[in-house]
Amino acid sequence: MADTDPDDTTDTPLTGSALRRGARLASLPAGFAARTTWGIGRRLVGAPAAAVMTDVQRRTADQVFSVLGQLKGGAMKFGQALSIFEAALPEEVIAPYREALTKLQDAAPPMGTPTVRRVMVREFGEDWPERFPDFEMTPAAAASIGQVHHSWFIAEPGDEPVEVAVKLQYPGAAEALNSDLRQIGRLARMLGTMMPGVDVKALVRELQERVAEELDYSLEADAQARFAEAFAGDPDVLVPAPLAHTERALVTTWLPGDRSLADVIADGTQEERDRLGETYVRFLFQGPARAGLLHADPHPGNFRVLPDGRLGVVDYGAVARLPDGLPAPMGPLLRAAADGDYETVAEGLRQEGFVRQGSRVDPAVLERYLAPIVEPVAVEAFAFDRDWLRRQGQRLASPGAEGMGTALKLTVPPSYLLIHRVWAGGVGVLCQLGATARFRAIVAESLPGFEPA
Repeated sequence: MADTDPDDTTDTPLTGSALRRGARLASLPAGFAARTTWGIGRRLVGAPAAAVMTDVQRRTADQVFSVLGQLKGGAMKFGQALSIFEAALPEEVIAPYREALTKLQDAAPPMGTPTVRRVMVREFGEDWPERFPDFEMTPAAAASIGQVHHSWFIAEPGDEPVEVAVKLQYPGAAEALNSDLRQIGRLARMLGTMMPGVDVKALVRELQERVAEELDYSLEADAQARFAEAFAGDPDVLVPAPLAHTERALVTTWLPGDRSLADVIADGTQEERDRLGETYVRFLFQGPARAGLLHADPHPGNFRVLPDGRLGVVDYGAVARLPDGLPAPMGPLLRAAADGDYETVAEGLRQEGFVRQGSRVDPAVLERYLAPIVEPVAVEAFAFDRDWLRRQGQRLASPGAEGMGTALKLTVPPSYLLIHRVWAGGVGVLCQLGATARFRAIVAESLPGFEPA
């Protein structure tokens, strides 16, 4: 068993005390206010408004990603969720920070060796080294509320050791997660200016609502077991099976390889981008029908590229329980939109609660609002890219009936919130990949009622 940790300079699992974490997050609105005042001053002396706004956005993004990148807990969780949507930001704003976002998707500083030992004793007892021979103290991966160690595992005396991943929750994760998300919720207005196409308030609210579930690894073990059974033998996807768990530790079979979908975004071949992009969205969309669950944390770091070309999927702390599959109206409504039947679409959205009470949506305006978004299911293969997503975000956020005028009449019902996040996140990652995908065929496989009977 390894006894040294190359980065054991601190035994604090979450960066800094609650007071210091709060101070770092509190620095964000102060910096934003200063930049806004500076921008107003520049406009008063004749600087173009668009150029000033872009500069304010760029400087805000710089500070936000710097702070989020230094913290774990809710700050890291929010940063990872935000990173899915980077493709929607203007290129001049996001280009300098894409590398920082990629790091948020797939890495975080580890906790020290003494803390790891204490956590293992707490979760598995003093004799844990006998059950976990060759436990590696240096983590193989780290994220928002936990980190993963490579080891071997003996379930019962006399059993052959099995190669495993041991996921350990950071001490203090619950307090940090809740505190960070409360403070980030108060920063929603500022963050909205940086990412105008993303509903930051809704994103934070959803993360807050799912905190308790994500902190209980027993729930995660159950969800992962159901996915592992549902996708057993799948030629394209591997779900590692859970072997043991406590409320704050999870042992699963080991996934080989050291690349993730985030690495494919950074330097993958076009063949990898296309093939793995299709596999990625197919897994997300088929989960409800096959497992009765929707994997609701679609950031690329959770999708590992295995040496044999398959995608290994990890992190089942955030799931939506859909025992009857995706809502039955989704397939027919999306098909009607693809066919240009927006009378049916408008009525269906009203019945499902997507139209705000007291509002009326004109089908012709709705078509101009939605048709460009529906384009990927209207053709056999669609080339996703950042420019396309950026245009859609800017168009939907623009003033007028075909932008904010329609958006303000629509809402996402509670039963669709996680579905909407996963769908939007999946499309965002396809755009980051620059993948050409047979999206229509994937939708037809996953949504009953999309294909005519």
